[in-house]
Amino acid sequence: MPRILPALVLLLASTAPIWAEPIAGKDAKKALFAPVVAEVDILPEAELPADMATALVMVGEAQPYYGAVAIAPEEGLMSEATVAAANFHDTSAAGSAALAECNGKKKTATDCVIAAYIRPKGWAEPAFALSSDATAAFARYDRKSGAFAISKATGAFGMGQGEGAVDAALAACQAMNDKATDCALVIQN
Repeated sequence: MPRILPALVLLLASTAPIWAEPIAGKDAKKALFAPVVAEVDILPEAELPADMATALVMVGEAQPYYGAVAIAPEEGLMSEATVAAANFHDTSAAGSAALAECNGKKKTATDCVIAAYIRPKGWAEPAFALSSDATAAFARYDRKSGAFAISKATGAFGMGQGEGAVDAALAACQAMNDKATDCALVIQN
């Protein structure tokens, strides 16, 4: 389930299918990163001081990928407007979620910016990607008669197997998050 966390907590401790055609489980397995280790890419436009960037990296590495951290530039990293959106299927969706929530919380006029992206360790632009939790769940995927659906907007996902696998995967995806109205089939055997 995607996590959207306020910065203080964080620092203190489409309706269209995403891919035109689902891919086979063996191809998905080859494309996925290990679901355990993340790295943080601090973006220069956030203009974070070195100590804040270091703190963000330390906290961000413990978050599930794919994620993004948005800040209100005039309020700084330690404001209530800072939002981390984690466990999405790509950084674009995580960034959209973080920016939307940050802009809703900020008290200043300047729009929020992305301060960092959270990606799998050793990340390179993938042709296919799943969130950290979905990647871990993929270990249980039935490569004979399975189906796997995801919501790009929310990070939700679902699996099905056997007869009715597609419908089961789509229903499980939608049941994971009430806002998952864009669930689409991405893996099918």
